[in-house]
Amino acid sequence: MQVKETLNDGLKRGYAITLTADELDAKVNEKLVEAQPEVEMKGFRKGKVPMALLKKQFGQRVMGEAMQESIDGAMNEHFEKSGDRPAMQPEVKMTNEDWKEGDDVEVTMSYEALPEIPEVDLSGIKLEKLVVKADDASIDEALSSLAETAQDFKARKKGSKAKDGDQVVMDFVGKVDGEAFEGGSAEDYPLVLGSNSFIPGFEEQLVGVKAEEEKDVTVNFPDDYQAEHLKGKEAVFSCTIKEVKEPVAAEINDELATKFGAEDLAGLKTQIGERLEAEYTGASRAVMKRALLDELDKLVDFDLPPSLLDAEAGQIAHQLWHEENPEVEGHDHPEIEPTDEHKKLAARRVRLGLLLAELGQKAEVEVSDAEMTQAIMNQARQYPGQERQFFEFVQQNQQMQQQLRAPLFEDKVVDHVFEKATVSEKEVSKDDLQAAVEALEEE
Repeated sequence: MQVKETLNDGLKRGYAITLTADELDAKVNEKLVEAQPEVEMKGFRKGKVPMALLKKQFGQRVMGEAMQESIDGAMNEHFEKSGDRPAMQPEVKMTNEDWKEGDDVEVTMSYEALPEIPEVDLSGIKLEKLVVKADDASIDEALSSLAETAQDFKARKKGSKAKDGDQVVMDFVGKVDGEAFEGGSAEDYPLVLGSNSFIPGFEEQLVGVKAEEEKDVTVNFPDDYQAEHLKGKEAVFSCTIKEVKEPVAAEINDELATKFGAEDLAGLKTQIGERLEAEYTGASRAVMKRALLDELDKLVDFDLPPSLLDAEAGQIAHQLWHEENPEVEGHDHPEIEPTDEHKKLAARRVRLGLLLAELGQKAEVEVSDAEMTQAIMNQARQYPGQERQFFEFVQQNQQMQQQLRAPLFEDKVVDHVFEKATVSEKEVSKDDLQAAVEALEEE
């Protein structure tokens, strides 16, 4: 097997690989000898079919496999000897397209090598960790919010008009073309105005109604309504208003605490404090991670594979375009050309991605099977009732597994760097932390 370098320009590499006819023939014979003991053929005992007959019968079929295995072997040997790591899958082409049995096989291989990553003194990195304490005011504020979510309704004074946010208790009968339809009637139905739980336009027409009032509400079913016979149809709902109720926040007491799984109010406050501390810690970590990435970006500079840059810039441009055009859900749109800003951001992401991968490899950072399983289960919860199917899909899909593993690996590498860096704590207010987080989102 001959491997000759044809290109060495920056990170670009090119090689001509020649597999001689004799080498290919030897590989074919090797595979036939390997298979011979299991071959059965009429007139011969199992494993006793002559090699010449085997070659005549199966030689052509085996030749393609032998050719592929030989080329793959040459590529693997090249990467082991050179130490090169391709940025993306190498491009391999057979150049003698008029090849026939007995000829040498000539192949070209081209790729972009990953660059050498410079050493980084992690202990020289200085970071600031923002610390926020869950004080009584924050806990009381969270308690008030919980009380609002557990709100109840009490009857308004007789003759009061319903407002947005009020609950209207009513009987109603819906008709299309003068005929009542299945599922269009109810008694003592509690509807919160503004909840958007009914057909568009329904709730707005009940704003201003009073108890004991009767009112006809006319609406049109949406064209994409799930019931085929009602799509796009006009309906009239005859409503009899029984009560108009205003929302009242639940009282902050032990009874409220039990609704949220705590033994008493003190226990609920403790739970809220722990949850707030966890939220503050997560937000603080995000701020410190961005600061770390900024520091790493200043510390290193090396050549980047153009193929990775182009792919990343294209992905950024595509994602941002869809954020600006949310009405376009598919990919049926004009080609999106990355701007200089997209390319600049892509360079940062690729550089930091390669650096973090190198740091993780040197520190022997690994994502455990248990961590992967937990990540898959967390993702599966987004598909209620289909968790098992999603889990099996991921187990059989290498690309999906990599998408889930990548952020886990990055976070573990970041935690490793945090341990090596010099980190000082700074106690700040909740508002200061929120401002720092918002600053990240604006960048």
